[in-house]
Amino acid sequence: MEHVHLAVEEDDLYSGYNDYNPTFDSEELENDVGFQQAVRTSHGRRPPMTAKFPGTPIGPRSLATSFGARLHMASSMGRPMTGAVQDGSARPMTAVRAAGYTSALSRGSAFDPLGQSRGPAPALEAKNEDTPEEKIKILEKKVNDLIEESCMAQSMGALQVALEKAKEAGRKERALVRQREQSGSADHINLDLTYSVLLNLANQYTNNEMYPEALNSYQIIVKNKMFSNAGRLKVNMANIYFKQKNYPKAIKFYRMALDQITNAHKEMRIKIMQNIGVVFICMGQYTDAITSFEHIMSESPNIKTGFNLILCYYAIGDRERMKKAFQKLISVPLGIDDEDKYIPSNEDTSSNMVIEAIKNDKLHQMERDLKTLAEKYIMTAAKLIAPAIETLFATGFDWCVDMVKSSQYVELANDLEINKAITYLRQKDFNQAVETLKAFEKKDSRVKSAAATNLSFLYFLEKDYDQADRYADLAMNADRYNPAALINKGNTVFVKQEYEKAAEFYKEALRNDSSCTEGLYNLGLTYKRLNRLEEALDCFLKLHAILRNSSQVMYQLASLYELLENPEQAIEWLMQVISVTPTDAQALAKLGELHDGEGDKSQAFQYYYESFRYFPSNIDVIEWLGAYYIETQFCEKAIQYFERATLIQPTQVKWQLMVASCYRRSGNSQKALETYKEIHRKFPENVECLRFLVRLCTDMQLKEVQDYATKLKKVEKMKEIRENPPTKILLLKKIMSQQVCVCFCTDSGRSSSSTKGERLSAKMRSLPGSNEPYEASSPKELDASYVDPLGPQMDRPKTGVKKRVEDDDFADEELGDDLLPE
Repeated sequence: MEHVHLAVEEDDLYSGYNDYNPTFDSEELENDVGFQQAVRTSHGRRPPMTAKFPGTPIGPRSLATSFGARLHMASSMGRPMTGAVQDGSARPMTAVRAAGYTSALSRGSAFDPLGQSRGPAPALEAKNEDTPEEKIKILEKKVNDLIEESCMAQSMGALQVALEKAKEAGRKERALVRQREQSGSADHINLDLTYSVLLNLANQYTNNEMYPEALNSYQIIVKNKMFSNAGRLKVNMANIYFKQKNYPKAIKFYRMALDQITNAHKEMRIKIMQNIGVVFICMGQYTDAITSFEHIMSESPNIKTGFNLILCYYAIGDRERMKKAFQKLISVPLGIDDEDKYIPSNEDTSSNMVIEAIKNDKLHQMERDLKTLAEKYIMTAAKLIAPAIETLFATGFDWCVDMVKSSQYVELANDLEINKAITYLRQKDFNQAVETLKAFEKKDSRVKSAAATNLSFLYFLEKDYDQADRYADLAMNADRYNPAALINKGNTVFVKQEYEKAAEFYKEALRNDSSCTEGLYNLGLTYKRLNRLEEALDCFLKLHAILRNSSQVMYQLASLYELLENPEQAIEWLMQVISVTPTDAQALAKLGELHDGEGDKSQAFQYYYESFRYFPSNIDVIEWLGAYYIETQFCEKAIQYFERATLIQPTQVKWQLMVASCYRRSGNSQKALETYKEIHRKFPENVECLRFLVRLCTDMQLKEVQDYATKLKKVEKMKEIRENPPTKILLLKKIMSQQVCVCFCTDSGRSSSSTKGERLSAKMRSLPGSNEPYEASSPKELDASYVDPLGPQMDRPKTGVKKRVEDDDFADEELGDDLLPE
């Protein structure tokens, strides 16, 4: 206990921790004279003494110096001496060599413990790449890089580049194997690298639809016993046979792959069996497909297999099994979380931040996509089997709705009801459709808005704009953010020509849904009607960025550029239209009109001719082609076009006159005379026909010339009567005095007033009756100023296509200007 000391309160428990041996004090070395002397002399650079004989210790004893003196290590500071002794002799040798000091340095050199005065370190020795092992490693790296580049090219869509890289990797891999064999290291061949090269090459052949080469590559892998689990690649081979529509071989390889996959890989086996079922459907062997799908639904049910099973039962017409399959379909577990999980709570801030982070992450998006897919399959299956499972379509749909209401897809029941109404529309049963949709007026706001939107659309198509407006308002009140309801409301205002208000509704629809293409299209049409062409152009350019291949949008752009007097751009957009729809006769005719306006007759003829070929009933195109052939002095070719115009408009005399004139101009006077006689028979009061009959008969010196001259004079006078009503009675008296013999009645009892009435009635009877062709003729047909277009006073017909609006309700002012209702 004598060595045990008890600590008292006054003692410092941490005293002595900062004390250290002064031997290790390096801060005062600069002031240590002995140390500095040792640095400047050779004694500090001598190697330490070692024992001369084994086992001889080196301890605290006298050491011999180079001067033969025996000295003791001592220092005035109480530590071993590090400098020169007092008498100026050299420093003695020590057993420890100081860091940074060597005997090679000259006496009196500067202090350089880090050896910085020696210059930079020598360069590393270059790796010898000439050895076979190094060459093999370099070649292996190149092969791996090529495989990676091939995969990256495929991911970017450069399939041809990916295939070239895969082929090059195959060539280098074979060179690598040869090099290993030559170097005697054939046992160290990298089988994994060979497998990767062959598999990538087969995949790239498949992507480039080079199926025979892909099958050969897969066969090399499958037949090589050194590759483990290569039998699974028979699934890829079966997929290729399926693409080639070689269904028996596809099933054979699917089954071979199924035999080589153990039960431990259950999901893989289920997918292969699903593929087998799909192939059986393509072959029309629905019973075999049902066997595969039923096994999957009993082992691991999923939405796609359930839907395919319903299709098979529908194909064989089994009603009861269709019902059972539908019940299985709606009971398939999706394995996704409830949406309530993503509703934030007001209390816990940290959990709200987590919910906000995962609300739109990829996992939640995948869950939403899966749910959307399931709803799509259920809706499609219900619409498919509803008419088949019951004798009445409505009864079958009601059964499906009841089943859905009792499942996890309750919200789909209302959508099925709306689809029921749409099915009524497809069956042309509008009353039942309207009744079904009206039943939703008392439902929740979302369903009510959807039903009212459809009702508004129906009434708009029936041109009952008041009802369409009423239901559009109802849909907007139920859901103000429904873009379809806003578009229907805008359409009802548009037809009332309140374009500013319509534009506001379309803008609001676009604010609610920026991808609403109908709203953007209708807004462009509205600006076009308001003559705000630049804004309309902006709308359609935005729409073209969304709908790249929409011919309607491109046609509207061409129309706007034409209105902006930029025919070059209009032609460019119309060329894009016919690249998408090459048989659009209206677009071809418009191209012809624009080229004709630019003075390019040959191009205009080409497009007009193509338009006529696809739609040979366009009067404007027929007229332009006929006039073109007349202008180019090919009257015989013009005849066929005017004869077609005669078939289309048989009551228009001008087309028959054009046919006769073509015969006359081509020198066929006899055919022209027959045609004029036929025209006169159908239209006896036509002045132009009579004039040409008189001229032809005079030229041909025929006897009928006097007859036709008399008829011409009479018809001209009758026309003058109709054009000048005040002189009608005088002319009638003159005509009647020359051609009508009036017999007076000798009955003395008849009054003078009755005699006047008889005279007037006799005169009126000489006029043409109301049912004669003259009364049925249009004023243009009887216009005395009309002359033969082929005669010396010919007015050249317009060569452009001029839009005409007929009196029927279905004529459009121009192509594509119809509103797009929701």
